[in-house]
Amino acid sequence: MRRLFILLLVCTISALAFGQDTKTQPANAAGAEPPMLGISWAQDSAQQQFLNQQPARRSPNMTYHGGVIMPSSNVYPIFWGTSWPGYGGDKMTGMDSFYSGFNGSNYAKTSDEYTGSNGQVTATTTSRMHAVDGSAATGGNQTTPILNEVCKEITNGAVPLDSSGNGYYPVYTDVPRGNAGFCAWHSYGTCSGKRVQIAFFFKLDGDAGCDPQDTQTGHSQGLAAIANVSAHELSEARTDPASPGAWYDSQGQENGDKCAWTFNVPYVHFSNSTIWKVQGEWSNAAYTADRLSQQQRSEGLSRRTLRTTSAETHKTLASARVFLLHVNAALERGAVCNCAGRSWVEHALRRAVKIL
Repeated sequence: MRRLFILLLVCTISALAFGQDTKTQPANAAGAEPPMLGISWAQDSAQQQFLNQQPARRSPNMTYHGGVIMPSSNVYPIFWGTSWPGYGGDKMTGMDSFYSGFNGSNYAKTSDEYTGSNGQVTATTTSRMHAVDGSAATGGNQTTPILNEVCKEITNGAVPLDSSGNGYYPVYTDVPRGNAGFCAWHSYGTCSGKRVQIAFFFKLDGDAGCDPQDTQTGHSQGLAAIANVSAHELSEARTDPASPGAWYDSQGQENGDKCAWTFNVPYVHFSNSTIWKVQGEWSNAAYTADRLSQQQRSEGLSRRTLRTTSAETHKTLASARVFLLHVNAALERGAVCNCAGRSWVEHALRRAVKIL
């Protein structure tokens, strides 16, 4: 998430307490290291516990901060570490299947409501088969080594340089998390002058703090763990990819952060018929529509009164109208974390959109 240093100061916890230096410099400082964004904190970390205890705010919705989004995403997975060349498990092929099925999935459509200076997020995702770098990997305590790895693999021709600005390069290492307080993060940088989105993932085999407790999909525990945080990071990269930032809330939380470790159903379906236990994602449209629906029921507000609501509310409900076009798909139970099920939020959206 953004403003990591503020969170750490509030928690009064140094990064050394977690065995990793997670401090980053401001994104706009000259020569500064890119910041860690959308950090997937481990369930048992002090940071996640702090976030879980925060009081309710007047509006938990994310707001727009003027930056770009990813209208589509082109995914180039990299597996980095000495153990990958001889690996025979399901993680590499599994993540290839994950990214292939993410394209056009109901889950991906939960982010379609968000727009930026360069257009609107869509569920269109392309992916190519993973690349493998058998050199020794480093941990994720800094973003620069991960960015350098991505640029190296581009230079070596293992993965292409995506000049569109929509290239997303997730790096899966064979480094265990150890005492670090996080499971994964995303960030950004440039390779040969072109903007790239990057993400880092620890090896999460046998890691209780990053385990989604998947018992029904048939995936190995290690695959299930990296798939869950991969859904978190890709959804955030699509809606808040770079400085000055696009969509996050008053605490700096992105759509994945706001739903971390929230599972409404045992699994969700992807477009290639695979199933995955992944966290839900936050929907501004679902929250706003439900609030207006509750307000009308509790106060008996007239249609005319609701027409005088704030411009920001109307803007959000405009997104709700778009969202409603594919509500039967995008609101597959579990895909949105801030709703109890399809019927509940579909009713709220339809009622609010009809009113306004």
